[in-house]
Amino acid sequence: MSKTRSTSLRRRIGATVFYLGGTFIVVAWLIPVVIAVFTAGKSMDEIMASPFMWAPPRIWTWENFSRAWNNAGMARYIANSFIITIPSVVGTLIISSLGAFALAFYRFRLNRSVLIIFVAGMLIPFQMLMIPVFRLSDNLGLLNTYHGVTLFHVSFQLGFCVYFLRNFMRTLPFSLVEATRIDGARDLTIYRHVILPLSLPSMAALAVLQFTWIWNDLLWSIVLLNQNQVMTVTQGLANMQGQFITAYNVIAAGSIIAALPPLIVFLLFQRFFISGLTVGAEKG
Repeated sequence: MSKTRSTSLRRRIGATVFYLGGTFIVVAWLIPVVIAVFTAGKSMDEIMASPFMWAPPRIWTWENFSRAWNNAGMARYIANSFIITIPSVVGTLIISSLGAFALAFYRFRLNRSVLIIFVAGMLIPFQMLMIPVFRLSDNLGLLNTYHGVTLFHVSFQLGFCVYFLRNFMRTLPFSLVEATRIDGARDLTIYRHVILPLSLPSMAALAVLQFTWIWNDLLWSIVLLNQNQVMTVTQGLANMQGQFITAYNVIAAGSIIAALPPLIVFLLFQRFFISGLTVGAEKG
């Protein structure tokens, strides 16, 4: 009886520590968000007068959001980010799903080698490729163009996406492909009508990740875009930093506006995101 009580006590202590630790992590993660919201609601006079950034504003100044949207050009930057992010995500999903389908269901000698090449591409630091990418884009006339940065986003995200979707597709029964082939279906038909519908949860999870990563990208935007009319939202936020005077409240308001699209996408696809990350995690 005492052993049962001690086991139950250990479980309660473990659960308490787990929830307290989780609560601490969530609170610590939310502190910068709360400070940004409070800063966005303050005037510059109040920010300079008080050293306590975490204090709520005495008078909420909603004008900062309109200044960030209109005067600071956030409307144009967000539109540019959508023009780049949506085609990049769609192109990445289409190409990577085709590659994953081939690696998951085709039997050929270099199957494993091709997969290793995709995985090895994920290990190359992007900083090593900045100068080659810039020179290649300059020679091909892709600088300061939407399709130029979109092409590089698609190419650099393919490694992870192919690996992710291939592992998921390997969990699907190979008998599905064999049965449809016996019925006379071609590989493209099998991909479109059999494998693709079953892979939708995984692709939805991948779409959320890709949308967030590409939306928040700053490196390739700086390398490939240097004209104000094509800059992304991350570049726009960086350009708000003044040399002598910085409007912290406008920057905070712009940051909140920039964070809304990824947050909305995650909330819309949250169910698919969780299921897509868990299914296919056992078999590689």
